Amino acid sequence: MSTLWPDTFVDEARLGRPSRRAATAALEAHLAVLKGDPLKAALANALKDAEGLGGQERRFTALAVREMSRHQRLLDLAARTLGHVPSKIGLLEDQTLVRYVLWRRLFCGASWARISPEVKLPGPVRPRTIKDDLLAQVAESPLAEPQVPAGPERLATRYSFPNWLVNRLAELHPEPVLEAILAALDEDPSLHFRVRPSGTRAEVVARLVEEGVAVAPVDVALDAVRITEASHRVFETRVMKEGRLQVQDVGSQLIVEACRPLEGSLSGRLVADVCAGAGGKTLALADEVGRAGRVVAGDRSRRRLAQARERAKELALRHVSFPHPLPLEQADVVLVDAPCSGTGSLAREPDQKWKLTAKSVAEFHDTQLALLEELAGQVKPGALLVYATCSLLPEENDAVVRDFLAKVPGFTVEPLAPIFGPERAAVLCDGPFLRALPSRVPGGGFFAARLRKG
Repeated sequence: MSTLWPDTFVDEARLGRPSRRAATAALEAHLAVLKGDPLKAALANALKDAEGLGGQERRFTALAVREMSRHQRLLDLAARTLGHVPSKIGLLEDQTLVRYVLWRRLFCGASWARISPEVKLPGPVRPRTIKDDLLAQVAESPLAEPQVPAGPERLATRYSFPNWLVNRLAELHPEPVLEAILAALDEDPSLHFRVRPSGTRAEVVARLVEEGVAVAPVDVALDAVRITEASHRVFETRVMKEGRLQVQDVGSQLIVEACRPLEGSLSGRLVADVCAGAGGKTLALADEVGRAGRVVAGDRSRRRLAQARERAKELALRHVSFPHPLPLEQADVVLVDAPCSGTGSLAREPDQKWKLTAKSVAEFHDTQLALLEELAGQVKPGALLVYATCSLLPEENDAVVRDFLAKVPGFTVEPLAPIFGPERAAVLCDGPFLRALPSRVPGGGFFAARLRKG
């Protein structure tokens, strides 16, 4: 890492089409994020309020919003280097404008001549106190290399992460591995799918290619494919309309694999998805158990569970149900994809890294442990309890499993390597656990442990 400033620019195909209307929507969304709204909600509202945006303009807006949160620390350092200390810029609207101009300059390689139509007065956000000539200086003035100490602080600055988080990860990984993790979390995620039914990936890839969609298999997961183009034409393909593809992160697919028996398959089994969310893993588990099996799903969020119900209905998965309470005492496998910090998913939700604290991670540990303890007494002897998170931190992973085994007798850890086989296990497994690092597994970082009740 020779310089803090990026040395490559966003690919034009991924960028979409910049315009004044697209910039306005992006700035409004980032402003809402700074005021406390979740990025997804802020973006959805901004796109809803924007009139007449084309598909490429919407793509630009979505990317710009994620990028301003993703690179927030580095953009603010650039502003300070140019003499514009963010805390002294009076209005949030002004801070947002400066960040946007610096992102277009540093990460898109855009000149002031290109940026100015997007941000010049009389817009695109009001109120504002800074004039166009100041924004021109931000876009054009020479940018010196600031002095930042080598090691974790420099990596935290270059890749825009909080110091506490990078310092914690630095305790776990050597610097080259740490930098690779941070760089992966700084990338806008590709679109990944799970092929249905399992084992038909080669056929589906061939059909997508015939329909003109650029696609590639993802080796670490048996049924995963990655769309390698910026276009979303895949959603209009016959393959998609036939229900042969499901949008799903690679890590989520690996967690479903972790629910498989060491021998045989899940066909005909009863599986409970305790923290089902919007149902991505519920649908994958339904494909695993087949029509002879059954999946029951629940979640504390009624809104997300309603989404899961709708998705199961669309695919006509009649062997998926949502009873309350869940019949855990009958289940052969209980999947607990526990609430967590989401440190493995920061590429998808970059605003979250500025909201996390070491204290909140400790609170997640306590919640996760309590959840496992609550479920332990309900599952039948011989059942498999699969504990999973999308966290990179051992406080939410290994430590939860360790503390659970110490407090609840009768459970043992089953190794996951036999599920994945030697070649994939070398990439995916750390001891008995699944530990998918974002530098090795596209789409994020995930953890899973198999706990067998004796």
